[in-house]
Amino acid sequence: MRLSTKGRYGLRAMVDLALNSEREAVSISSIAERQEISESYLEQLIAKLRRAGLVVSTRGVQGGYRLTRAADQITVGDVLRALEGDMRAVDCSAFNEEGCEGADLCVTKYVWQRINESIDAAMDDIYISQLVEESKKMIEKSREHPEEYSGKHCNG
Repeated sequence: MRLSTKGRYGLRAMVDLALNSEREAVSISSIAERQEISESYLEQLIAKLRRAGLVVSTRGVQGGYRLTRAADQITVGDVLRALEGDMRAVDCSAFNEEGCEGADLCVTKYVWQRINESIDAAMDDIYISQLVEESKKMIEKSREHPEEYSGKHCNG
């Protein structure tokens, strides 16, 4: 299983929103500039996040986007599922409604079930607020040692 840029960039945008929308709504252009993501692509991601109920928009001169809930109430899983859809590594029919004819004899279904449960548990155990705290630490570290961080950007 690999995450697409939707999940990776969308998660970065959510952390950016959490960091920057405490006082006022944040514009797509400002997120795009800070995160080095194209505005048009970011608009698509934000639209999906809005439909999932994770962000809300405000119109007008001071308009932009905010999180709908506190960052400690939004998990990485919430964001990734909104952008990527189902996050199962393997779609085993033994666990679907239609079932699988060979489920009674299939030992690998337990492997897929454990992997899928582990992915869900990991994503649902990390909150946007935790990523915000890590981001603040990294920002502070880069200010203390700018020579180590100049021109370096994360691909995630």
